[in-house]
Amino acid sequence: MSRDEMAEFFKSQRELEHHIVKSITDSLKTVRNPVVKQVLQAIAYDSQKHAGIYEAALSISTVTPALTDEEYRELEEITAKHISDEEKVISALTSMMPKIKNEKIKFLLGAIMADEKKHHQLLKKIIDLIVEKEAITEEDWWEILWKNVPFHGAPG
Repeated sequence: MSRDEMAEFFKSQRELEHHIVKSITDSLKTVRNPVVKQVLQAIAYDSQKHAGIYEAALSISTVTPALTDEEYRELEEITAKHISDEEKVISALTSMMPKIKNEKIKFLLGAIMADEKKHHQLLKKIIDLIVEKEAITEEDWWEILWKNVPFHGAPG
């Protein structure tokens, strides 16, 4: 697939996700059941998130700026904090779920648990696949600058 074809795909998918958000948002005006309303709202949020991810993919497929040491450390800290927070939520839900008898509530909490687990894995992958691959340290810059320089600054 060419870069242009990929960019067009990401753009069309982003627009489709925006359409889904609008469609659900319009539908919510008439929905009265609080469970159905919240589930639809969650789907709209996911579609909004998907549109943002397509936007990020579009950006990556064209030009990806390298991260500085400081940006890398900041992203690593932010991601680690969120991974820790997700672990707390997963732990709390894991201990609470067996105590709940109401199947409707169990179903809803199960959906939250599944999302939290996905978020947890996604955050780990962000560090592994995106952040670490794009970070360029000061040491990397020196290697880039000096690797192919004849005589490395010494008289030839």
